[in-house]
Amino acid sequence: MGRWQPGAAQRLQQAALELFDRQGFDGTTAAEIAEAAGLTQRTFFRHFRDKRDVLFFGQEEFVRAFRAGIDAAPAGTAPMDLVAASLASAATFFPDERRPYSRLRQAVIDGNPTLQERERHKLAELATAVAATLRDRGIGEPAATLAAESGATVFDVAFAQWIRPDEHRSLAEVAADVLAELRDLGIAR
Repeated sequence: MGRWQPGAAQRLQQAALELFDRQGFDGTTAAEIAEAAGLTQRTFFRHFRDKRDVLFFGQEEFVRAFRAGIDAAPAGTAPMDLVAASLASAATFFPDERRPYSRLRQAVIDGNPTLQERERHKLAELATAVAATLRDRGIGEPAATLAAESGATVFDVAFAQWIRPDEHRSLAEVAADVLAELRDLGIAR
């Protein structure tokens, strides 16, 4: 097997997820993940700091997807409409073919309190980044933070719904519906 074979990070992610599902997160080592992917442990550590990183790889790209929606919106767009644009943009990061992987990944996270904490931290980082992007667009405080935190919550709720076994709508559709529910509460117009 070639030393610099393309797709190593993705193969490691898939192997890790399958092992985490079968053996549990705590019962799986980096060496086992590398072996299951047909790679060396050194290759594993070239891509990831530790086995938790396998599950949270791509955070920068995830945040960029949210920011791209805000950046593409016309000047003068209201804060919650910017959040709607960011949610629609972020949904492209989760095409329907990614749903089975996302379901399994979430099941692994749900089974481990440390991973749950890391997932909450990821959402907090997302809200912070979106708030900064909103401020860069001229949205003042506390509107920028409130809109960003609301957007992160909408994403969290929508994602949980999107990965349910009985859900067949796209993440964009689910997120739009969840945002509409929030707006119907009369607190996020």
